[in-house]
Amino acid sequence: MVPEGLRQHVTASKKAQIKWYQNMLEAYKNARTPPRTPEEAAQLVVSALNWIQSADLEGILEFYNFPIPSLPAASSNHRPSSLPEGVQFVLNTLPVNNQNIGDGDGFTAYVATTDPRESGNVPIEVHEMVIARTEARNRRDYKSADALQSSLKEAGYKIIICSDEEILARKYRIRMRGIDAPELKMTYGKESKSALVKLIGGKRTTIHVYGQDQFDLYVGDVYCNGVFIQEKMLKNGHAWHFTTYDKRPEFAKWEREARAAQRGLFASLNPEKPWDWRREQRNGGIQAEPPKTILQGNIHKISGRLSNVGSSIRV
Repeated sequence: MVPEGLRQHVTASKKAQIKWYQNMLEAYKNARTPPRTPEEAAQLVVSALNWIQSADLEGILEFYNFPIPSLPAASSNHRPSSLPEGVQFVLNTLPVNNQNIGDGDGFTAYVATTDPRESGNVPIEVHEMVIARTEARNRRDYKSADALQSSLKEAGYKIIICSDEEILARKYRIRMRGIDAPELKMTYGKESKSALVKLIGGKRTTIHVYGQDQFDLYVGDVYCNGVFIQEKMLKNGHAWHFTTYDKRPEFAKWEREARAAQRGLFASLNPEKPWDWRREQRNGGIQAEPPKTILQGNIHKISGRLSNVGSSIRV
C-alpha cells in the first residue's frame, strides 16, 4: 500500500508509485542483510529505484527522512567539451556478443539501463515487463517469461547475463564511422567480419556517437581497451576509407599504408569497392569476376613471357 502522504513529495502517478513499492519490496527480499541504519535504507531505495526521475527519488527519501546520497547526474544533450567536435553522446556498452557482429563495419551493442544516460529514460512499460518476467520465472512459468523477453526485444531492450548477473540493457545498432567493409557475400567479406570479431568480440566498447544514418543506425567512432577500432581495420586492410561521408586525412593515410603493404583485401590486384558492389546488386545483381591476387597476376605475366620466348625459338 502506498502511503497517502507520499504524493506531497513526488509528482509521478499513483500507478507509478505502486511499481516503485513493488521494486523496493523486491530489493528488500533479495538483500543479503536487511538495512539497519538510515544510510543503508537510503542505499537500498536508490539501488531499487535508480531508473526514476531524480526529483521523485529525492522525494521518497525525504518522505522517510532518509539521508540523500550522491545521485547520478541527469543526462544532458550537450556535448562535454572534452569530446571531439560533433559527438552527440557516448555509449559505454556491455561486452559485445560475437553473434551480434554483422560484418566488418557494423554490430549491435547493449548498454545497461543502470548507466546514468539510460536510467531515467526507460519506459515504465519496460519495467512492468521486467517485473512480470521475474514473477513468471519465480513460479516456473517459463513460457510466459520467454514471451515477455520477446516483448522486451520488440521494445528495444533485453535482459542479458553478464558475470552471472541479469542486466536489463537497451539495444543500439552501430555503424562504424568513416569506414566501409566488404559485404559478407563479397570477396574478403567474411575475413573482414572475423577481424572485427577478434577486436571487439566479448569485450566492452566505448562509442562516440555522431548521429544516425538513413537506416537508423547510430554512427560513431568505436574504442575498445584504448584501441581505436577503425584505425586497426584500415591499417590492416580489413576495410575501405568511406570518403563519401568522411574526410579525415588520417583515415586516408591508414588505407594507403595497407595498400602499399598489400594487407588484407588489398592483396588483390583490383579489389571491388563495397559501394560499387551494392550499386551492382541494386541494378540487377551482376556479379563481377573475383579479383586476382598479386600472386595470380604475376603468374599470368610470367606464363605470357614464357609463351613469347617459346615462339621466338621455334624453327
